[in-house]
Amino acid sequence: MSDTNARIASIVSENDVVLFMKGTPLFPQCGFSSRAIAILDHCGVAYESVDVLQDMEVRQGIKAYSDWPTIPQLYVKGEFLGGSDIMMEMFEAGELQQLMEEKAVAKAEAS
Repeated sequence: MSDTNARIASIVSENDVVLFMKGTPLFPQCGFSSRAIAILDHCGVAYESVDVLQDMEVRQGIKAYSDWPTIPQLYVKGEFLGGSDIMMEMFEAGELQQLMEEKAVAKAEAS
C-alpha cells in the first residue's frame, strides 16, 4: 500500500463521515462539491472534509482508492457511497438520512 493510500485509509477510518472535495465547506471550488456540502448540512451530521486541491497525491489517490473517477467522494463509517449525484438521489429518497441514523453518525454541533 502506498503512503497516499495509507493516508487516505487512515482519514476514512478515523472519521464517521468524510467528504473528499474540491475546496472547503466554506469555499467549495466546484458546483458538485458545493451541492455535496449542502446535502450534508441538510442532514445535520458532523463531517470531515479533505480539500483535494491542496494535495495532488490525494487528488489522484482517492480516485484509485475508491475506483471512482470523480470528486467529490463521500465515505460514511468507512464505506464509499459515491459522488454528489448519488448523494442527491439518496437524499431525495430519504435514504441518506436513514443511513446516517442507522450508522449512528454524530450530529453537527449547532453554530
